[in-house]
Amino acid sequence: MKKEKYTIQRSPFIVPTTDGKLIEEHVGLATNGEKELSIAHMIAPPGWSEPYQTPTFDEYTYVIKGKKQFTINAEDIILKAGESIKINKNTRVRYANPFEEACEYLAICLPAFSIDQANREEE
Repeated sequence: MKKEKYTIQRSPFIVPTTDGKLIEEHVGLATNGEKELSIAHMIAPPGWSEPYQTPTFDEYTYVIKGKKQFTINAEDIILKAGESIKINKNTRVRYANPFEEACEYLAICLPAFSIDQANREEE
């Protein structure tokens, strides 16, 4: 049996959420058990935010449309479409979209995203 040298993802795993955010994981633990990295397409609605967290993975974010706010060490960093950021593991961060339009972005985590490794704080 021939083993393919590539994998095409046509039906990403849709992560269930309660905050209106769309998460389509194309590669990662939930989709295919990949532990080394995860790639997710996300759309955060206006007014969305998550609690502070201190992940044990590096996270790269590329903003496709809209704006996204990152709070790191009490500093608010706002990225707009076409901009990206790498947040090193073990950095306390809060993600938000306090703006009036949805924010579409890609998130890549090394190793793969795991809710247990996100270390989210209670609000």
